[in-house]
Amino acid sequence: MEKEPKKKQTRAPRKPRAAATGETPSAAKRTVRRRAEKVRSATSALPETREARPYIYAIGRRKEAIAQVRLFRDGRGTITVNRQPFAAYFPRYDLQETLLAPLRAVGQNDKIDIEAKVSGGGVRGQAGAVQLGIARTLILLDPTFRVSLRHLDFLRRDPRVKERKKYGLKKARRAPQWAKR
Repeated sequence: MEKEPKKKQTRAPRKPRAAATGETPSAAKRTVRRRAEKVRSATSALPETREARPYIYAIGRRKEAIAQVRLFRDGRGTITVNRQPFAAYFPRYDLQETLLAPLRAVGQNDKIDIEAKVSGGGVRGQAGAVQLGIARTLILLDPTFRVSLRHLDFLRRDPRVKERKKYGLKKARRAPQWAKR
């Protein structure tokens, strides 16, 4: 007894979409128009490209945070972190003081502009990373600042990072509970 080959099931051909046939309903036209308007408004909302200003660049790190810092000469003392004013990005007063400390140490807080991109870590680590980046850019601006910045410990990268977890333990040093009996 021979088996009959299975017949392939064929589908009915799909109807072409309204946009392909040229008979676009008004709803489809409206969505196309809306998308085009969104694209136009998004491109018009982009900030205009600024003229290229010469800058000094340095990287600062602290714990898991990495900061890329640009220092612009002949500025007005503005500091931006991730395209926000530093007071908005770091609302806590102690973190703001952390950022301003190297500038105040060398008396440059009103003479230069600083832009920083920072990522990773928490707010304390990010503030420390930006501080180290600012101190490194100040040295590149004027090597005579090195003595005062080193004396105040702004140039030392803090080596303390999170300790790794060990097998057999719950955390880096926390051992499981032990019962004597």
